[in-house]
Amino acid sequence: MHVAVQGVGDRTYERDDSDRCEGGRHRRPLREAIDEEEQRHDDDPPTYSEQRAEEACNQTYENEPREHRRIVRSVPHDDLVARLAEAPKSAAILLDVDGTLAPIVPRPEDARVPDEAREELHRLAARYGLVACISGRTGADARRLVGVESVRYVGTHGLELEPEAERWRDPLHDFSATVDWPVEDKGLSVSFHYRMAEDEDAALEYLEEIAERARGAGLVPRFGRKVLELRPPVHADKGTAVRHLLGEGGLRRVLYAGDDTTDLDAFGALDGLELAVRVAVSSDEAPAELVRRADVVVDSPAELLDLLCRL
Repeated sequence: MHVAVQGVGDRTYERDDSDRCEGGRHRRPLREAIDEEEQRHDDDPPTYSEQRAEEACNQTYENEPREHRRIVRSVPHDDLVARLAEAPKSAAILLDVDGTLAPIVPRPEDARVPDEAREELHRLAARYGLVACISGRTGADARRLVGVESVRYVGTHGLELEPEAERWRDPLHDFSATVDWPVEDKGLSVSFHYRMAEDEDAALEYLEEIAERARGAGLVPRFGRKVLELRPPVHADKGTAVRHLLGEGGLRRVLYAGDDTTDLDAFGALDGLELAVRVAVSSDEAPAELVRRADVVVDSPAELLDLLCRL
């Protein structure tokens, strides 16, 4: 098939990928990423059938016309994805989970990685030097959600790799107990979600006050997609996790895909490598900086899967 890639300056490039993914869903037009978050509705996620990886790459999503999916934006002068696929054993595929592999849902516990994505991760793990998920969830929870044993998992934005973070477990728990808001306790970080709040403005105002209190207690607050996360004051993020993983395997060719503010740290960790492909999964809630710094922008986890099938 021909996968159309819209490049900077409205230049269009085509490549023949008859042995890669075909079919899929209509691409939504790329909306301008904005800093002010808006409510995202995922009441009707696509239905996914169980297929092997090669069958998944040729799957048409239910209730959608059959049409080539395409990447929204890519580097105009070079096909970075094709270059990465030329030497897979010396390359790494690093992925965020929520909003990247699993569509965002109102409650984190209801998130689901589609079966097609799982099958594709199985294939990639056998082909590449490293396939890993770097998540804001705990590593154990990310493993449960993704469900692919051959993938490496790093949780709480890389804090699980830093021993000094452990002593902040109790202070985080004690502080969260003083907050009149449902808490997602991840052990080395805590999160307060407001996606389902009746009044988001009031919820955000309250959580901004909590963020100030947290700073006074020596913690590090960070806002993401409809969530406030509190972390220990330890130098650990998705960027340090990326450097750790690549350093273990001596890998200098990598694709990283993410959808939120914390993924900017991972993007920065790819500077200076032999080959780096930064993929932003765009949405109404995606930070503008993430889209600006990406080499490739896709509209959804489904379109990311289409990209992964090319690797």
